[in-house]
Amino acid sequence: MPGHSSPPPPPSPAGTAAAATSGLPWMALALADLPRFDAAAVRAQWPRLHAGQCMAPPESVPLLDGWAHFHNGEFERAYAIGMDQGSPGQALANRAVAIYANYVEPSEARRLQLFRQIVERTGALIDAEPDNCHARYWYAYALGRYSQGTSVARAHAQGFGRKLKGALERLIELQPEHADAHLALGAFHAEVIDKVGQLVGRMTYGVHPDRAEELFVRGLSLNPHSASGMIEYANALVMIHGRKRQAEATRLYEQAAALPAADAREQLDREAARAGLAEA
Repeated sequence: MPGHSSPPPPPSPAGTAAAATSGLPWMALALADLPRFDAAAVRAQWPRLHAGQCMAPPESVPLLDGWAHFHNGEFERAYAIGMDQGSPGQALANRAVAIYANYVEPSEARRLQLFRQIVERTGALIDAEPDNCHARYWYAYALGRYSQGTSVARAHAQGFGRKLKGALERLIELQPEHADAHLALGAFHAEVIDKVGQLVGRMTYGVHPDRAEELFVRGLSLNPHSASGMIEYANALVMIHGRKRQAEATRLYEQAAALPAADAREQLDREAARAGLAEA
């Protein structure tokens, strides 16, 4: 996994919100025919919309409204509402900014800034609440994306790989049915093997190609609607096995592209799968 210089001390939540939005506009989604949600619709469809993560719906109407903005693809508004709600809103705020940074933000420098802020914020939350599963997941997600934008040598020096792997393994211990954690850990195994090879990867990080596939199969069994999981699995097959598994990887991309999208994030996944097929 890649890395960067040591991050500064974690800012306060309010400071992070200001830093993430100060003077820099968030890009609007350029997607048509997106599903539309309000608080009641989010509550009614919560199990389907949040199948990837073991998360109960909030009782707070403002938070339900914030989640409606998220599922509508209004990530900036969802982020602001989450930050305004304090600790109960952190899962919403982190998810909104992470998905925005990963799928929408055009500036690589700002993407890395946003991911770094998530790492700082969730790292501080994990220190205060070691068993906070949402914090552990978004910490690992953002650390992985941040690492991908920096150098392998620096990531190794900073210990990013072990931190990411440890966060996800502990999360799976706490919530064995957390689909997204299984998928993310499977992607980690595959990416390490791709970067440093099977022997070094096994000796340094304890990764293995068979374990990567087990994690993907388990994650997709827990959430068969995960287009992003199918895309990550397809990429992992090619990273680990090359052209020997290319046909299987293409089928996974085709499945992801054909899935009906329940919300804006799933539509972004579907568009990513279609783009991948077009480039194949």
